Amino acid sequence: MFLRWFISIFLNAVALIAVAQLFNSFQLEGFGTALIASIILSILNIIVKPLLIILTLPITLVTFGLFLFVINAITLMITQGLMDDSFIIDGFGIALIASVIISILNILLNQLVRDTIRK
Repeated sequence: MFLRWFISIFLNAVALIAVAQLFNSFQLEGFGTALIASIILSILNIIVKPLLIILTLPITLVTFGLFLFVINAITLMITQGLMDDSFIIDGFGIALIASVIISILNILLNQLVRDTIRK
């Protein structure tokens, strides 16, 4: 279980670095910063995200689940707020776009790793 969590943290850090390469308004100092951000983000996803989902359940249902991207952006902004100036997001819009891209990259990377392990 610990190995699975560590691989997930590592892949999330890779996704964060990839997004940082795409946008100038999404900045990370390096891979170490991405790893720390990934750890904080995973902790927030365990503790804060379920609370946000419960509190926003009506709007999430009305938007057919698309509001979950907003919740992901909020947790990304909280992560940036908890870190020093080594991780900077220049606005909620870029956080929203980044959360969508990070979600897609995480799905693709996790599938790639899972397929590689099976072979």
